Amino acid sequence: MSTSTSSVTGVDAAVTGVDATATDEDATETVRLTNGLTCSLPADSPLAKLLRSQRTWAGPDAKARLKLLREAKSVAIVGASPNPARSSYFVGTYLQQSSDFRIYFVNPNATEILGQPAYPDLASLPEVPDIVDVFRKASDIPQVIDEVVAIGAPTVWVQLGIWNQEAAEYGESKGLNVVMDRCIKVEHARFHGGLHLLGFDTGQITARKTLR
Repeated sequence: MSTSTSSVTGVDAAVTGVDATATDEDATETVRLTNGLTCSLPADSPLAKLLRSQRTWAGPDAKARLKLLREAKSVAIVGASPNPARSSYFVGTYLQQSSDFRIYFVNPNATEILGQPAYPDLASLPEVPDIVDVFRKASDIPQVIDEVVAIGAPTVWVQLGIWNQEAAEYGESKGLNVVMDRCIKVEHARFHGGLHLLGFDTGQITARKTLR
């Protein structure tokens, strides 16, 4: 498996992962230099953006992502948090209220999230979810992919601000649908005209009901 590389001011570097923390503003990218050392950069820094432009893995296009969302009946959120300040809590709230998905929360350190039981791992879920939505740091993604494969779930969806190209390619090699560095909440809302609720101009003149 390969990573994309770029020469920046005489230094060869590769973006190996993006870690999302509590908020998008806190997101950092892990950059591996050719000498084997790594460093973290703010995800919105010019250097991080330049390296990000060198990515060679694109993932499913908009039509394919829409198909995944339309066909899905259940979503498991790995790394879900009971903390209202965390992005996973916000996404979970949206999916509960604005989608027809059966939602499951996976967090070994929580017993309940948003009024529902929290499960310690994917294997403990009462059903195999159609989509596994991941809020974990980039270096954890390969392990999550192995767990997704083990339970037979077809799709792993890695949230906005998290990037690991090697893991994406690894997941595809295991037969998974892989979406990475995209927010399932934003995508779900965008596909049926809901982003205006968040202050975004979708270019759509109607807001459809939940995807079916």
